Amino acid sequence: MTDTSTLPPAEPGQIDPVFLEDLVDAIDERDTRWLARTLGRMHPADAADALEALPYDTFEEAIELLGGDLPPEILIELRDSYREGAVEMLPDQAVAQALDELDSDDATTILEDLEDDRRERILEDLAPVDRAELERSLAYEEETAGRLMQTEFVAVPEFWTVGQTIDHARNIGEDLPEVFYDIYVVDPAHRLLGIVPLANLLRHPRETPLEDIMAEPTMTLNTSSDQEDVAFQFQKYSLASAPVTDDAGRLVGMITVDDMVDVMQSEHSEDLLALSNVSSADASDTVFETVKARLPWLAINLFTAFIASAIISVFEGAIEQVVALAILMPVVAALGGNAGSQGLAVAVRAIASRQMDGDAARRAVWREFLAASFNGLLIGAGVGLIAMFWFGDTGLGLVIAVAMFGTFLWAGLSGILVPLGLKRLGADPAVASSVFVLTLTDVMAFFSFLGLATLVLL
Repeated sequence: MTDTSTLPPAEPGQIDPVFLEDLVDAIDERDTRWLARTLGRMHPADAADALEALPYDTFEEAIELLGGDLPPEILIELRDSYREGAVEMLPDQAVAQALDELDSDDATTILEDLEDDRRERILEDLAPVDRAELERSLAYEEETAGRLMQTEFVAVPEFWTVGQTIDHARNIGEDLPEVFYDIYVVDPAHRLLGIVPLANLLRHPRETPLEDIMAEPTMTLNTSSDQEDVAFQFQKYSLASAPVTDDAGRLVGMITVDDMVDVMQSEHSEDLLALSNVSSADASDTVFETVKARLPWLAINLFTAFIASAIISVFEGAIEQVVALAILMPVVAALGGNAGSQGLAVAVRAIASRQMDGDAARRAVWREFLAASFNGLLIGAGVGLIAMFWFGDTGLGLVIAVAMFGTFLWAGLSGILVPLGLKRLGADPAVASSVFVLTLTDVMAFFSFLGLATLVLL
């Protein structure tokens, strides 16, 4: 097989085809040594990408071959569905070893993938202190700061000096978090008093008291904080890490920015899929899982499509007398739907990034109204002229121009008012908005166009 060190680097995010072929050959030949050595030399994220690029049955063979030799850092980098499949195939001893080597937040992620009975069995094999720590993390609600945080952090009393703190960090050695940015200063009850960034710690002499250089915590997270709120705080304040306290104000963990990047990507992907009425888009999904995720929304769209068809049927006589109406109906509906989708995408993104509060929402509604008005005038005039020259009917051109203007205005306002209304009602605007906006736009497009045509042309 090819020496991977001699392979030309692939483009970022791409797997070298030659390397992928070697990987498949090694799996077919059950060359566990080459497989473990090669993946171990790679960055865990790149190794995870390489495994995910394999056909799923080949991926399963690779996990079976590696067993306990699969580095935990690669396991945690796998996408959710691949990681769940890998954890299911690994023996209990390998999973327990991974839990022992990973930080507590990553170990909690692995435990979430396990069935309850297997989780209890594996936890019993861990050291009592580690087991208690992980069980405490699992006790928090999913998608909260308590689940995201890692319980490894450095906390020291305020009367210590810089030198004592540095010596303490060296002495605890392997118990240090793998990545951390701040030293937390606490009182005897373990309540957070201040924060000393590592860069600030290293700039001062050893005899400097921590209380002289610590900064008051301007923002702390609670264990019950929703992960979306946590991600917003990280983005707003450009945080590298943040302390997490319990309801009594005691410091219980910290969250670092690498975890927040994953949460932000997950939340954005979820909103993007929801706008398309899709709940899952994983490459490893089976046909049944894909159908299950999409069919309910398609059924809802089928129902709303018949609502629009019912509006058309009301004007059946007008369509029979003026055939041009049937030709032009899709134009009004399509352009109106696009206008509504544009406004909806902007509104949902603004709501997700907390840019739609108070006066900002009113300004956004007014902006969409003006934008829809201008777009409606310009597009309506253009479509009206095309229809007039195409069919040689000035009245028809005027009807479609007015209908287009009204549809654009309705679509623009629906695109922002519907998600704002759903947010006020406590619903997720990304999930439910598109069905309402597209249905309202179609109904308005057909009703305005066919209604005006009935009044003016017949």
